Amino acid sequence: MKVTAKSRINYRIQYILFILLLLGCIGFAGWLSNEYNIRSDWTAGKRHSLAEDTVQLLAQLPSAISLRSYQADEPTLIQAIKEILQRYQSHKSNFTFQIINPDIFIQQARQDNIQRYGQTIIEYNGQNERIDSLSEESITNALIRLQRGSKPKLLFVGQHGERSIKDNTATGYSQLANRLTNKGFDINSINLLQHSLVTENTVLVIGSINKALLVSEQEKIQLYINQGGNLLWLQDPQLHSSQETIKNALNITFPDGTLVDNNQEVSRMLQLTHPAIIPVLEYKMHPITAKMQYFTLFTTATAIQSRQTDTNWISSDLLISSETSWSETDDFTADIEFNQNRDIAGPFSLGIAQQRQIEVNGKKTSQRIVVIGDTDFIANNNLGQGANLDFIINTLNWLSKDDNLISIAPKNAPDLQLDLSATAAFTIGLFFLIILPLLFFISGAYIWFKRRKQ
Repeated sequence: MKVTAKSRINYRIQYILFILLLLGCIGFAGWLSNEYNIRSDWTAGKRHSLAEDTVQLLAQLPSAISLRSYQADEPTLIQAIKEILQRYQSHKSNFTFQIINPDIFIQQARQDNIQRYGQTIIEYNGQNERIDSLSEESITNALIRLQRGSKPKLLFVGQHGERSIKDNTATGYSQLANRLTNKGFDINSINLLQHSLVTENTVLVIGSINKALLVSEQEKIQLYINQGGNLLWLQDPQLHSSQETIKNALNITFPDGTLVDNNQEVSRMLQLTHPAIIPVLEYKMHPITAKMQYFTLFTTATAIQSRQTDTNWISSDLLISSETSWSETDDFTADIEFNQNRDIAGPFSLGIAQQRQIEVNGKKTSQRIVVIGDTDFIANNNLGQGANLDFIINTLNWLSKDDNLISIAPKNAPDLQLDLSATAAFTIGLFFLIILPLLFFISGAYIWFKRRKQ
């Protein structure tokens, strides 16, 4: 192709147009990035965006939320905090936040009674909550507490050998108490001999006992139920005779024996060590279990049956054992085998919810009862198993009539740690520590040898 003066001019015009278009595209892209903010989180578990439960909670909070976080003047830390708080701001337009240096704004820090770096004040509807660390879980839990307004009271009946909310051992309930306090519940033990029961904004929690309930205590519990009080009853096998009045008031029965499930495939998959550990893999449809996706584990549990003699009660099964389960009436610590003459074949319900409309003092109210055939599943050593924590929080939210808060739980990414078998770990270590260096050494020696021959 012959280059002429005209073709040179055309080339220069094309070149100038290309530069102008390139600069225009860069400028337009810069304007778009300044005017619009589009995020896409491709990480497993969506760890760089808010959990769906948190987004739902924000939709339930119509009023403005104000947050003041007192932090040291460290750019990296401040940028990380802004990243977390902007996630909330992107889902709620009237969510505002300030990051304040308490060493500079001393008077403001004194007004908020700030004691150290990292403390944060969250305000909503004229109320405020203080948290000591910034994470989605801590912020969302604080918002739940603020939304509740008046804290639901959880009263754990004590003095009869029940598990204690102050017990830090493996079988105690201290971790559950801490979790529930963070969720906005007011938790206390109650001695029925010394205190009376009120039904308003209260959930009574009864556990398995090894010391008899006195007649006066039984009467208080029965009166509480008759007046529409909400109740959570956790019961192990072998009901104490002094709890018969409660059982009759709720129209339920506990079949003899301890639930076992000798399904080898499920036990191997979940790494269960004993047939008396019952996994619940599927749930009946109910507000408590509607959004649950993970299994729950129950140890030495008892079956529950609703007698359905009182038509006022609406009874729903929550937890169902598998088809391979049965109620073992013999010693379940020995060799377990189904005996058709003595044992009772499953499946069974080990958790039921009951609800009814009741009129007390001329006022209609909705009464809610949940009975679970196990006390071990929320102990300190079992609370983190599967969805045990989610299930008990959902249950107590439903009992306290905070249905909108059911299933709001912290989000966990599934790929935060790598679990390898011993064989896989050995293979990887052998490859990277021995085989790969040896290959590099051999290839280097070969190249050196070839060059030397040349």
